[in-house]
Amino acid sequence: MVAPADVVAVDLGASSGRVMLGHVGEDVLDLTEVRRFANRPVEVAGTLHWDVLALYAGAVEGIRAAARSVGTLHGVGVDAWAVDYGLLDAQGQLLGNPVHYRDRRTDGVMDKVVEQIGADVLYQRTGLQLLPINTIYQLASARGTAALRVAAHLLLIPDLVTFWLTGRRAGELTNASTTGLLDIRTRRWSADTCDELGVDLGLLPELCEPGTRVGTLLPDVHHVAGPTPVPVWAVGSHDTASAVVGVPAESEHFAYISCGTWSLVGLELDEPVLTDASRQANFTNELGVDGTVRYLRNVMGLWLLQESLRTWEEAGTPLPLDRLLHDAAAVPPRTFLIDPDDPTLLHPGDMPARIADACLRTGQPPPRTPAEVVRCILDSLALAYRSTVRTAQHLAGRHVDVVHLVGGGARNELLCQLTADACGLPVEAGPVEAAALGNVLVQARAVGAVPAELASLRALLRRTQQVQRYEPCGQSAAWDDAERRLHPRSGH
Repeated sequence: MVAPADVVAVDLGASSGRVMLGHVGEDVLDLTEVRRFANRPVEVAGTLHWDVLALYAGAVEGIRAAARSVGTLHGVGVDAWAVDYGLLDAQGQLLGNPVHYRDRRTDGVMDKVVEQIGADVLYQRTGLQLLPINTIYQLASARGTAALRVAAHLLLIPDLVTFWLTGRRAGELTNASTTGLLDIRTRRWSADTCDELGVDLGLLPELCEPGTRVGTLLPDVHHVAGPTPVPVWAVGSHDTASAVVGVPAESEHFAYISCGTWSLVGLELDEPVLTDASRQANFTNELGVDGTVRYLRNVMGLWLLQESLRTWEEAGTPLPLDRLLHDAAAVPPRTFLIDPDDPTLLHPGDMPARIADACLRTGQPPPRTPAEVVRCILDSLALAYRSTVRTAQHLAGRHVDVVHLVGGGARNELLCQLTADACGLPVEAGPVEAAALGNVLVQARAVGAVPAELASLRALLRRTQQVQRYEPCGQSAAWDDAERRLHPRSGH
């Protein structure tokens, strides 16, 4: 029997980062949080940036602490959110802090790019849903800027952190597939798209698959870890790709909801779905681990709740989430409904006021208490999950027996039960740290500590991780009515 491996997952989310130490073998999968740190965007001169140096410092502190605790590390892997990037000069120096995807610089840009290239052409090349935050539109908005003119290299956030850890540049495939610059069929950068956008193809890094050894930790990073070089592995560096590896599914007939700041709702397929019906439904085809395709839609997610909590706190009335959820459960169901993907909800600001406005615009009474706002958010998310899961099954020709809800939302019992009720399917909630678990599993497989098959990794998850099952309560007709009220022209 091969000895278990000790590997570190640097898991950077849109609201917080964490460094997790995984102890992984054929019959063991233990995950220990070593460091957790806030991820707070910073607005400078009207532009919203990521504080990427603070994130890197938190990652290095966590790696060093993990090394001290176990002595020998068998690997480090980095996953993070998609679409955002850093620009480097020819010497590898960062040309300014990366801009946040919620910055307004992309307002209106997507429509211009779609008009230039064509929605059908873009979808056949990339398989991506139209989202104004995608890298392709960020780059289009940056055309003519000094940073882009002098840049020699572009690295997505997890690739940038990996570069700083190792001194090696590489572009991991699952995250590259979210940019709008990758050809979904060839799995290579699209020269045609880059040419049409005026983007130098030479900016983009050489691509690599999850499980590739990118390099080893530089001496200034791992100086406390001893003399043995510590390999740094490409994992599913888009956190959703790692989270889907971390889904403890028993068969292919499952849907997943990776529920955090964003909710990624969809299916795991062998091939992309590039039909015109799929394009019109605004579904995306992103690459997953082991040649899989993550067929999904982005739903706004718990950002709505996080930003509401922040608004109340800044107003001097901070409210504990557990109390809010308790009170929200007593609010009459489906009284207030919004489209979570309403573009007016994308940017930071007074979220409760914008939710009230969205209700008024659709002829509904606005929620007036924090509990009503929270119930509106959770009912609306469950309704969006229902629609997405049903549409994904229809478009992909794949039947679903169970919904796996992973990530931070798995802690929210009310959301999990509402999702089961809305979808009319059992929901298995957990693990919470699915992205970190998927990260460490890919590393452990790379060093030979666990079997290679994805099904074997998921079987290990089922044996070792806690999952809570929620059964639907037979309210399908009420959710049908709610969907008709919110989308009267949808035909549902």
